[in-house]
Amino acid sequence: MEYLKKFKFVGGRVVKTGIAVFLTALICQLLGWPPMFAVITAIVTIEPTAADSIKKAYVRFPASAIGAAFSVIFNFAFGDSPLTYMLVAMATIIACYKLRLHEGTLVAVLTGVAMISTVHDHYVSSFFVRLATTGIGLSVSTLVNLLVIRPNYFDAIRTKTAQFILKTGDLIEKRGKEIIELQPLHQETKADFEKLLKDIESVETLCQYQKKEWKLHQFNREDIRTFRYEYKKLNLLRQINYHVGNLISVPTLELSLKKERIIANMVTALKTTLHHPHFEMDHQHVQVVEELLAHFKHTVGEQVPLGHSFSPGTIILYELLSIHDLLEELRHLHTLEMRHQELFE
Repeated sequence: MEYLKKFKFVGGRVVKTGIAVFLTALICQLLGWPPMFAVITAIVTIEPTAADSIKKAYVRFPASAIGAAFSVIFNFAFGDSPLTYMLVAMATIIACYKLRLHEGTLVAVLTGVAMISTVHDHYVSSFFVRLATTGIGLSVSTLVNLLVIRPNYFDAIRTKTAQFILKTGDLIEKRGKEIIELQPLHQETKADFEKLLKDIESVETLCQYQKKEWKLHQFNREDIRTFRYEYKKLNLLRQINYHVGNLISVPTLELSLKKERIIANMVTALKTTLHHPHFEMDHQHVQVVEELLAHFKHTVGEQVPLGHSFSPGTIILYELLSIHDLLEELRHLHTLEMRHQELFE
């Protein structure tokens, strides 16, 4: 597997797909059955986790049976004609939808349509052979996904979370400069924020994959604890970006010189903390927070636009304080993890 990592286009899922296809075709060849349908099933059955493969196999097998059945029925009625292709595809999709076999619709349609040109007589035997080859494809791909190159998303989760924490610090600084310099929201800043949200969501998906792997594979307690630490960091990062999104939405407004200075210092302090490997906050950071908090209490009584409870300037201070509070949680979480690792060692 380490050798394969040198080739960025070859990953574990690609290798598992190749192995599943080879074994499926080999078994069908030994049995004297056409491998095409089994191979198609094996290709689309490889999932990011073994748990997903097993779960979806229960759906895809009956769905494939439906597709094969419609193929035999319409082939018997209309022969190998364009009408048969249309009816098989439509009937299979409708049946899978009505029976809530959504995950198996693709396999079922591919099986049904591919069978049309191969079924000329012996309709019943053709149906059971196609069903058997589909079962082989499902079984082989599920076993390969379960036993070969066990999925491990932890390194990707840890690396990406660290990268997105740094990007969040850069984004806060970029948006802070726009606010201070009375510039409207730049399209680049908005695009960076939207991409960061999607990236965080993708890491959350990897976390869900990793949790599913725990159901089928044994992990030691230390691995689970470390994963939970990274997952908590990711949740805090998502909350931080919720407040960054509020800063993104704040309209351009005139600020007093004092407020500009406080916001600039706070933005710099937040970025510095996010870029620190241990999320440390120095004495200067604490002073900036105290000054911002005092100014925030003073600005709460400012005149606000009609229909609003707070002025835009007060909202900016509130969002910065909220991000600081979350960074306090992040630092505390990291400190506890470091202490645990020291005790463990």
